[in-house]
Amino acid sequence: MKTQLRFCALAALALGAGTLAGCATGPTADPRDPLEPFNRSMTSFNETVDKAVLKPVATAYTEVLPSPVRTGVNNFFANLGDAWSFVNNVLQLRAEPALNSLVRFNVNTFFGLGGVLDIATDMRIERNKQDFGLTLARWGMPSGPYLVLPLLGPSTVRDTAALPADWYGDLARQVDPVSDRNMLYALRIVDTRASLLNAGDVLEGAALDKYSFTRDAYLQMRARRAQKPGADAGNADQGRLPPEPEE
Repeated sequence: MKTQLRFCALAALALGAGTLAGCATGPTADPRDPLEPFNRSMTSFNETVDKAVLKPVATAYTEVLPSPVRTGVNNFFANLGDAWSFVNNVLQLRAEPALNSLVRFNVNTFFGLGGVLDIATDMRIERNKQDFGLTLARWGMPSGPYLVLPLLGPSTVRDTAALPADWYGDLARQVDPVSDRNMLYALRIVDTRASLLNAGDVLEGAALDKYSFTRDAYLQMRARRAQKPGADAGNADQGRLPPEPEE
């Protein structure tokens, strides 16, 4: 219940922040990012937490666990996501993607050891990742201003408003007892951060404004997925870890 209230409060805060569009940073400000001063400060906070906690833990995770085990963990959480993607594809009236998501979830759950093995991808069943933010986009809701959330990172007002629904649709929240559920949440956070280590290293080494680069990449990705729901389809590596870098 506390987690639910926290997400709802976060969504309400973001929606309220969206009304502050008048605090744009001047004539050269990106119109998609009227809250840039706040977003940059929140980005700095997130980076501090990441460097102090998340990145060291994720690095240790990759060093301790062999790649096949980490791939299995990644597949497991991707399989849970297919169930929620099915619901959102149905809500968007997308019949074929909904069927693919349903088949993927059932095949991987029953024949892939609960999703640890991604048999559906080997069978060329496309993954069509969806969330409630994209469903709201399908229903005509604009994205609203760019927004950086504490710990959660890049978002928009629309995607933030969708967080409570995405939380309710997360199968991990059905796990009992609560201690096991929290361990599952923690493992997913570490697994997600570990999958971004290589990308983070590339970004760190690039001579650019990381904030602007991340913002533009996020907004372009979300706009592409909202306009073209099959943008993730056809990627045979979807839901799998990127290849290990060569020594």
